[in-house]
Amino acid sequence: MEEALLPPQNFAMVSSFVYRSSFPARKNFPFLRSLGLKSVLTLILEEYPEPNLDFLKAEGVQFFQFGIPGNKEPFVQIPDEKIVAALAVIFDVRNHPILIHCNKGKHRTGCLVGCLRKAQQWSHAAIFDEYRRYSFPKSRSIDQQYIEAFDEVGVVWANADERYLPSWLSPSPSNQHGM
Repeated sequence: MEEALLPPQNFAMVSSFVYRSSFPARKNFPFLRSLGLKSVLTLILEEYPEPNLDFLKAEGVQFFQFGIPGNKEPFVQIPDEKIVAALAVIFDVRNHPILIHCNKGKHRTGCLVGCLRKAQQWSHAAIFDEYRRYSFPKSRSIDQQYIEAFDEVGVVWANADERYLPSWLSPSPSNQHGM
């Protein structure tokens, strides 16, 4: 009997071999296995559940955790250094295929993907449209403000090894010089 392939909620392809979703449950493991993941990057603060860690280990999947608090007014803010570190992992094809997730695959994941889109030189309008599509019905204007103000892409470019950049992330001439 074949296992049902059920993707986690809010699952989508971000770019070739980069996926996003909500927190994967056991029922999603066969689907994740079908993706041939090399890495999972989570943005949750909490300790990762043992069944999920066991699944990743059994499948030979690398695990990256960059715990980011929800970007809620007025006192909680996403730390730029966590987004920079997460982007560095995504910018390296040796970590692909990779799944990015938080709890619901909406706000924290949306902020990280929005910052990735900035590196891909998407317009703010296109970035915010994508953010709202996945965060609906609870889009946060503070998340969109964070994405718009994020200016650390140059730091990621400066530390990226061009030999391992994904084809969909070719650096612009200005980025090749460490900008």
